[in-house]
Amino acid sequence: MKKSLGNITDRLDFWSLRPVAVTGVSGTRVLLGFVGLMYYVSQYQERNYLFGPDGVLPHEDFKAQLTGFSLYTLSASPWYFQLVYHLGIAAALAVMLGVGGRPGLAVHWALLWSVYQRQPGLLDGGDNLAYVVIPFLLLTRCYDRFALPVGLASRLTRRVPGHLRALSVPFHNLGVLMVAAQICLVYVVSGLYKVMGEEWQDGTALFYIMRVAEFELPGWSHLVYENDALVVLGTYGTVAFLVYFPVGVLVPALRPWAAAASICFHLSIAFFMGLTGFALTMIACDLVFLSGALDRALLWGRGRLPGSRASRSGRTSQADAAPADPATAERPSGENTTQPSAPQAELV
Repeated sequence: MKKSLGNITDRLDFWSLRPVAVTGVSGTRVLLGFVGLMYYVSQYQERNYLFGPDGVLPHEDFKAQLTGFSLYTLSASPWYFQLVYHLGIAAALAVMLGVGGRPGLAVHWALLWSVYQRQPGLLDGGDNLAYVVIPFLLLTRCYDRFALPVGLASRLTRRVPGHLRALSVPFHNLGVLMVAAQICLVYVVSGLYKVMGEEWQDGTALFYIMRVAEFELPGWSHLVYENDALVVLGTYGTVAFLVYFPVGVLVPALRPWAAAASICFHLSIAFFMGLTGFALTMIACDLVFLSGALDRALLWGRGRLPGSRASRSGRTSQADAAPADPATAERPSGENTTQPSAPQAELV
């Protein structure tokens, strides 16, 4: 009993003092910023027709049918529309580059929500996940990696008392868990919903999906739906993968493989069905489970950069000096550097 309580205490200490999956959520931030930027840029030439106050959905009709909120409802002025749309582009680019911190991420979320609401007919499903995940990222330290250095943010952070900065770690870990739980929920609900469909039960669903005109890839889709073996394996394999994905990520040894399989699955959706925004949003969330692999890949890449002394003479000494868990080097400024022994992070 005492041993069990001790393990629980150690785990609580670990989750309150050591941030997990920092590289993973940073990659999630970058990719979600890229998805938003891609959406704005891909519609840029037709922006007045699609989103403008005098476009395919006039401003008054848009206001009448809107059930949520959108910044585009505040004015019917074409100049206001252009301002908000271009602010959205700037905010998405800033999030992708790691500029602006949490306030910038919150602005990006509001602007992205607004433009999605302005023309729902263009959405592919990835918007629903972005709505939920971006607020979770506000809790995390997703700007610790893949971000341009900003001196102002560092100076402001140093002015915050150390005990308040230390609170960022448990909030960060909570945000990581919420992102992981959300993506698992998406997989399970999607898989169980498919199980109830007759076509998914008899193994023919992939045949019908790939023949839908909106999702068919000319010259390629027929190679799949004309092959009975691929149709059956693809149909049943999709259901099995979606339902059992959470089981895979719960097992540390299987977690990277489950995440890699999910990335391949959504890349195939992007290629064959053209749902690029949806696929990239799902892949962005999968990066939370690949944080440890990303850390190792970055370390490997840095060691092989031209002129890197670490790749020739200092690699061994740096490896000995580095902490066993990359997350242990990611403490907020002012936090005590002496950490209690604790189990390894589960989401790295």
